[in-house]
Amino acid sequence: MKLSVIIVNYRSAAYIINCIESAMAFDSALDFEWLVVDNASGDDSKERICSRFPFVNWIEMGYNAGFARANNAGMKQASGDIYLLLNPDILILDDAIEKCRAKFIQQDHIACGVQLLYKDRSLQISGSYFMKGGINHLLSIPYWGKFLRWVALKMQTRKPGIELVGEAVKVDWISGAFLMVKKSATEKAGLMDEDFFLYAEEVEWCSRLQKQGALYLYGNIQVIHLLGESIKDATNTDDKTYDNLFDKKGLQLIVSNHLRIRKQCGVVWFLFQLLNYSFGVFVFFFFSLLENLLHLKNPFCDWKRISGLARNVLKVWILAPKIIRNQPHFYKML
Repeated sequence: MKLSVIIVNYRSAAYIINCIESAMAFDSALDFEWLVVDNASGDDSKERICSRFPFVNWIEMGYNAGFARANNAGMKQASGDIYLLLNPDILILDDAIEKCRAKFIQQDHIACGVQLLYKDRSLQISGSYFMKGGINHLLSIPYWGKFLRWVALKMQTRKPGIELVGEAVKVDWISGAFLMVKKSATEKAGLMDEDFFLYAEEVEWCSRLQKQGALYLYGNIQVIHLLGESIKDATNTDDKTYDNLFDKKGLQLIVSNHLRIRKQCGVVWFLFQLLNYSFGVFVFFFFSLLENLLHLKNPFCDWKRISGLARNVLKVWILAPKIIRNQPHFYKML
């Protein structure tokens, strides 16, 4: 079964060169079809990548289409029976792509991923289980999220994120950093939802793929994921986490997560999430004020983050009618 590797580029040439070079250390990489989909980078990415790797099929989107639309364009042009969605900031270890492909085709799984590692080889979340209504997205809200986490621990709720992966672990969704999917499954479940610009799109996609068969992580196959490096550079932010809810990147996270919940879980859970975020703004303001006073600090030193979160939540309320109606719309916030 032929494998097509799809990498989305937005001013990430240096990472993609390192990624492909790490794969080329193994002879198997020459058997793969390599596609790079460019989101109107407006730089010399094509010259740098294609001169180094002339076998790369270059696809121009003509605009910044985000993750879902660009990967869809790659899958539509790919000739393989299996697609591998690969982040630019991945480094291949020990022939991981071929080992994953060889194991995958022997199973009836419809999608799979591998153990992701940080640069220092420590474990990284590689996939997850679904939580009812996507309530784990509330944990990033300052103070309110910490309280909800405490409640979840008291209730002995299973943690959704999977860091240490066993030899083969069935999951609900797989990180889009390294996501291998059989073409036959996409023909039934459909491609990625093109309403998404960035974040949560692979989660929603996996919820549809899951209806066609099992999704697995292979823990004995590992790659390095330089988490958030390419996004950090592309968005000119030093933040690489998914907990920053206070700026434009935070707005994209909040919108995409709410959009995913609406599509996957329905209107009631969408409104539940949005009301919790709204309540979380007031909790953040009150408890930050109280905590700063107790520590003899400026009571309003968190005001920038509070106001940033408030603005972002307000923008989701403005978008809510569109999201609730589930009408086609490109939710690009960056």
